[in-house]
Amino acid sequence: MNWRSNMKKLMIFMSAALLLSSCGLYNKYERPDVNVGGIVRDPASLTDTLAVQDTTSFGNLPWRSVFTDPQLQTLIQQGLDNNPDLLNAALNVQIVNEALKIAKLAFLPSVAFTPQGSLTTLRTDPAINSKTYQLPVSASWNLDLFGNLLNAKRSAQMQLIATKDYQTVVKTNIISGIANLYYTLLMLDRQVEIVTDMEQLTKDTWEKMQVMHDNRIGYRSTAVQSAEAAYYQVQTQKVDLLRQVREMENSLSLLLGQPGQTIRRGVFAGQSLPTELSTGIGLQMLNNRADVHSAEMSLAQCFYDVQQARSRFYPQITITGTGSYTNYNDVVNPGKMLLSAVGSLVQPIFQHGQIVAGLKVAKLQYEQAFNKWQTAIYKAGNEVSNALVAYNSYAEKAELDGKRVSVLKQNVEDTKKLMESSSNTTYLEVISAQSNLLNAEIAEVQDQFYKMQSVVNLYQALGGGAK
Repeated sequence: MNWRSNMKKLMIFMSAALLLSSCGLYNKYERPDVNVGGIVRDPASLTDTLAVQDTTSFGNLPWRSVFTDPQLQTLIQQGLDNNPDLLNAALNVQIVNEALKIAKLAFLPSVAFTPQGSLTTLRTDPAINSKTYQLPVSASWNLDLFGNLLNAKRSAQMQLIATKDYQTVVKTNIISGIANLYYTLLMLDRQVEIVTDMEQLTKDTWEKMQVMHDNRIGYRSTAVQSAEAAYYQVQTQKVDLLRQVREMENSLSLLLGQPGQTIRRGVFAGQSLPTELSTGIGLQMLNNRADVHSAEMSLAQCFYDVQQARSRFYPQITITGTGSYTNYNDVVNPGKMLLSAVGSLVQPIFQHGQIVAGLKVAKLQYEQAFNKWQTAIYKAGNEVSNALVAYNSYAEKAELDGKRVSVLKQNVEDTKKLMESSSNTTYLEVISAQSNLLNAEIAEVQDQFYKMQSVVNLYQALGGGAK
């Protein structure tokens, strides 16, 4: 009667559990509403909202289609193969994957095998021994009628996806970091060339002024000294640029997972980057942003944690079975098979305060995760906006600097001719013209670099590099 009564109670609880599916214990995560309106500002439109509505995002391009320089492609591949941060991110994925396996195995019964034996000797006759043994096997199975194990497994699945997203974030950062450092090296190389040319030009000017001073053609010693100082100033700029080249090579080598060394590279003028920067709109634009997706998966993980916290209000049902092969009470060893099965039900009572607090904490953590997801979306939109406005701005500046360089080159030629004709042109005009040209050429190269960097940053902001 007791066995039938217990089974009846167990069936009642199992039937009640089926009705609890409507209470949310078994629901799957669905994306909640989030504000994505106007997250990207159009750098040109008067409406201040991105007007582009293109389904093919610039961020969808494989990185080899964006960075076509063969030497840069080799460096990026080397970084993806050897970068320690990326290798650790891959190990994190393996760690979380093992945790997911543990959550899945929780659905299976636990089995224990504990063999036992004894040897008894009579005092009156030591030759007579009594040998008994028992080979018990026990199994315990937790019936997940209220979604506790199910939600724990789903939470672990979301954590695995978020960890894979982090791996993608690291990969994207490595690609963009290598590209930015590579283009920085090309910019510095070009600036070294410009300064080297200006070094020779200022040296020629100094020597000509020295000759004119020696021949008493109107140039005083102060003019010669100013020209000599201008020459040394250009040399110091060159020394500073060469230092920056070495530092950039060391930084890039670190990303590549190798000791600091010379980096093989192309030339600044030979670079070609996409100019069609279609971006799409809203969350569709950010589909490739692994950090945004990771934030949402963290939200989904918190969603399942809330459901798991709710499931703790309901009883835990465990079925325990034991089986044993023994020769107990037998002189010979035919063996006896002993079987038993017990069902137990644990209803939380005195832990009620802790369970309520745990549910409140889980709900608050869900709200925090939602806020972090919203912030991640806004942050991604800002990065896209900044990259777009930077690209347009530096493209315009580079065009203007090109015109300024053209004018100043002619100005230097004209002042040199005036100086050689012994006119009223002063040494200050010559030095000033050369200094202005050097600054303009350096600025033009910098603006071209910042334009290239904006393309890299936009590609990163759109989650590029995943392919």
